[in-house]
Amino acid sequence: MTETAKPMTIAGENDSRHHLHPYTQLRELEQEGPLVIVRGEGVQVFDEHGKAYIEGMAGLWCASLGFSEKRLVDAATRQMSTLPYYHSFTGKVPGPVTELVKAMIKWSPVPMARVLFANSGSESNDTAFKLVHYYNNALGRPNKKKIIARNKAYHGVTVAAASMSGLSTMHQGFDLPIPGIVRVSCPHLYQFGLPGETEAEFVERLAQELEDTIAREGADTIAAFIAEPVQGAGGVLIPPAGYFDRVQAILKSHDILFLVDEVITGFGRLGQAFGTQVFDLKPDIITVAKMVTSAYVPLSALYVSDKIYQAVADASAAIGIFGHGYTYSGHPLACAVAIETLRIYESDNVIGHVQKVAPSLQAGLQKFAGHPIVGEARGLGLIGALELAADPSKRLPFDPKRGVGAYFVRRAQAHGLILRVLMGDVIAFSPPLIITEAEIDTMMERTALALADTLAWVQSWRD
Repeated sequence: MTETAKPMTIAGENDSRHHLHPYTQLRELEQEGPLVIVRGEGVQVFDEHGKAYIEGMAGLWCASLGFSEKRLVDAATRQMSTLPYYHSFTGKVPGPVTELVKAMIKWSPVPMARVLFANSGSESNDTAFKLVHYYNNALGRPNKKKIIARNKAYHGVTVAAASMSGLSTMHQGFDLPIPGIVRVSCPHLYQFGLPGETEAEFVERLAQELEDTIAREGADTIAAFIAEPVQGAGGVLIPPAGYFDRVQAILKSHDILFLVDEVITGFGRLGQAFGTQVFDLKPDIITVAKMVTSAYVPLSALYVSDKIYQAVADASAAIGIFGHGYTYSGHPLACAVAIETLRIYESDNVIGHVQKVAPSLQAGLQKFAGHPIVGEARGLGLIGALELAADPSKRLPFDPKRGVGAYFVRRAQAHGLILRVLMGDVIAFSPPLIITEAEIDTMMERTALALADTLAWVQSWRD
C-alpha cells in the first residue's frame, strides 16, 4: 500500500515524457510525472511552481558548495572563454590539468604518484578495475585478477563498477556481476550482527570470513579489495571500530591491493579531507568525484600509488602505449571548476565549518532514536541515516512492498525537504557542506513532520 502522489506536470514547457529517468520506477513516473527543479540558491532548490526545498542530499551526495556558488560560475565562464576544450592524449594536455594535478597531490591523504582523470565515479572505479588487471599483467601474474567487494557496496553503474557493487537491483536484468568478483559481508552490526554479538566479536567474525575467503579462492588469484570508508548508497553504513585495521593487515599479508572509493567521502564530507584519514587507511588507489567540483561540472579522478604507476609505465613502454583514456579526461572546463572548488574549501575553511555544524546534524538524527518506527539513527560528519523498522526492538524491517521509506520521502518533499530512500527503507541525509546550524534545525523539523505523517499512515493500515 502506497500513497498516491499528486500528478505533476508532464506536458508543456517542461515536458519530460521522452526522458528515460535513471534510478526510477518508470511506470509509476509515467502516471505521476517528475519534480522539475529549475533554480538553486544556497542549500535550497526551487521547482517550476516556485516552491523551495532544502536539498538534504546535496543532489546525489555531491553539491558541496550548494547550488549558487558564483565563484564556480565565474571560473567556468573564464575557462570557456579561453579554451573550451582540449584533450590529454598523446603527450598533450590542456593548461588547467597541470594546476589541478598539483593541487590534488597537495590534498592527497597519503603519498600518491599520479592522478588520472575521468568523468564520473563509475568511470574512476571502472578504471581502477582495469588498472588492477594491467598492473598484475605487467608483473607477470596473469591469474591474480579477482576483486573482493562487499555486500551493499556501491561503486557505480558501468559493467565493472556495477559488478563490484553489492546491491541486487544493480545486477537484476543486466546479467551482472561479471566473473571475477568475490563477495564478502557488509560491516554493519545493526543489520548483520548475530544475536548478542558484540562489536568486537562482529569485527573478528568478518576478519575471519575475509581470511577464509582468501584461502578458498587462493591469494595468488586475488588482486584487490575495494571499499568505501562509509558505505553510501548501501545505507550510510559506518564501519565498526577496528574493522579496517583488521582488513588492511590481512590484505598486506597476502599482497592484495587496497582500492578506496572516496567518491562520496572525499573532500570534507566526514569532517576531514578524506575518509582515508578518518579511518587511517593505506590505499594503493583512491577514486574521487562528486565534491571535487561541487558537482557543477562532471569530473572524477584516481590517485595512483608509485608502485602501481611504475609497473604501468614499464608495461606501456613494452606495449608501446598506455591504451586507456576518455575524450573528456581532464576537460579544461571541469579542471578549472575543480581548481576553484579546492580554493574555496581552503579560503572559506569549509572542512572547519563541517566540523562545527556536523554535531548538530548528528544530534538531530539521534533525537529520532527510539521512535516507534526508527530502528537506528546513525551518521558521521555531514552524512547520516534513519533506518525505518516495523519493530525496532527486534531490528525487524518493513515489508519492502509497503514502500514505507518511499512514503516518508514523499511526505518530506511535501514539507519542503528533499531526501532519498535507500534499499531497506533507509532515509539518507547528505546536505551541502555549507549548510548552517539553523538550516539543519529546519531540516530536522521537516524530518519530524514527515516521520509523524509516516507513523500515522503505518498505523492506519496496521489497525
